[in-house]
Amino acid sequence: MLTSQTEKSFLTEDFLLHSGYAKILYHDYAKHLPIIDYHNHLPPAEIASNRKFENISKIWLAGDHYKWRAMRTLGVSENFITGQASDPEKFEKWAYTVPFTMRNPLYHWTHMELSRYFGVQGLLTSKNASEIYFQTSEMLQDQSFRARNLLESMNVEVVCSTDDPADDLSHHETYFNNPGKVELYPAFRPDKSFAIENPMTYASYLEKLGKAANLEIKSYDDLLGALGNRISYFHARGCRLSDHGLEHMCYSKDSNLSPEGIFSKVIGGTAPSTEEVIFFKHQVLKFLCQSYHKNGWSQQFHLGALRNTNSRMLATLGPDTGFDSIGDFDQATALAAFLNDLDSTNQLAQTVIYNLNPRDNEVFATMIGNYNDGSVKGKIQFGSGWWYLDQKDGMEKQINTLSNMGLISCFIGMLTDSRSFLSFPRHEYFRRILCNLFGQDVENGELPWDEKWLGKLISDICYFNAKNYFDFSNQNYTFK
Repeated sequence: MLTSQTEKSFLTEDFLLHSGYAKILYHDYAKHLPIIDYHNHLPPAEIASNRKFENISKIWLAGDHYKWRAMRTLGVSENFITGQASDPEKFEKWAYTVPFTMRNPLYHWTHMELSRYFGVQGLLTSKNASEIYFQTSEMLQDQSFRARNLLESMNVEVVCSTDDPADDLSHHETYFNNPGKVELYPAFRPDKSFAIENPMTYASYLEKLGKAANLEIKSYDDLLGALGNRISYFHARGCRLSDHGLEHMCYSKDSNLSPEGIFSKVIGGTAPSTEEVIFFKHQVLKFLCQSYHKNGWSQQFHLGALRNTNSRMLATLGPDTGFDSIGDFDQATALAAFLNDLDSTNQLAQTVIYNLNPRDNEVFATMIGNYNDGSVKGKIQFGSGWWYLDQKDGMEKQINTLSNMGLISCFIGMLTDSRSFLSFPRHEYFRRILCNLFGQDVENGELPWDEKWLGKLISDICYFNAKNYFDFSNQNYTFK
């Protein structure tokens, strides 16, 4: 445990738990449960190789655009964010930034992560930055702080990575042949397969996809054949879950359009119209979702992000560097039509829908009830607070909305959606918030104090619902 404590930490054992009931629910029923992280962006290569991180900046600051946005807002030069400054200098600038993040979730996450992984009990500031940097970096050289061990230390049971259809899953195979205690599964993310807006970029991707599928993609039918091939490839290697990142669900019944005609146009180098983009994406997505259902997969849809809004910084740094925001897209009509189209032929797989705009909470919470058919507990799920909403207020609103308009008891709980091995205390954060809400209802006389029943509901939401929903333990697969 690090000894630097310039200020006393606010992270007591009862952090966020504001009633005796909440404390019982968390400490006795939620705290020690394993984690099923069914959606994240951890690099499989780093899990397979059991990466050793050179220092705290490498594992904590590199790739974390949440922190980058805060530093830019404070006026920190890009040189100390993604630039050529040394790792100690970058950490010192982050330490300088942290006290200014009060009331942003970064303040909570930062201190939870330092505490849970490294035993840091004080508050990170410029005063103790150097000491904490060198002590944590020294700890990271120990075997117990390598990638796999970090996951195990947080009681992670399952990790689902995010993988393009053209990926060869070689790192998953490496891990399969030399596994750790954590189960690692691929998840199918085919967004590039229908991203026809830029013909040149799309043609380049099709060449990559075709090589992976051992098929030259010259037609729309070839595209579907390649995707079907890759679904089978992923399935044979343990994949039972897909994910899609869309501004909004794409749905079109324009009888004047054909997917083959649009495909030929794009391959010929002509940019498609907005109507053609929506129609084409709908056709490919429908095929994919029918395939997921046939193979017994679950599917996820992350809807509502407005990406790459800063063209200058996109050209300089590329995507996923902190210049995306909440979009204000219409969601309900197309989403309902798309789900209904699949349900009408009984080809709607288990589905999780996530909104990024909080105005859509009630839309999504009521949408799921339209397609729950009694075949599976919580078949259609309103996903946990995502991205800008995976903070205290966002989680509480998602939990309350789902409670009011659905059954929170069927909810499959939290995920990290992160690229950082130090992000797993977010599950603890969620569990504390969840227990506090239930405990407050008991405190207010709005729920009975039936400890065993409430404890079961909490345990289900934190772990057992996801375990049963995805049923990873019942998979039979091989890399041969």
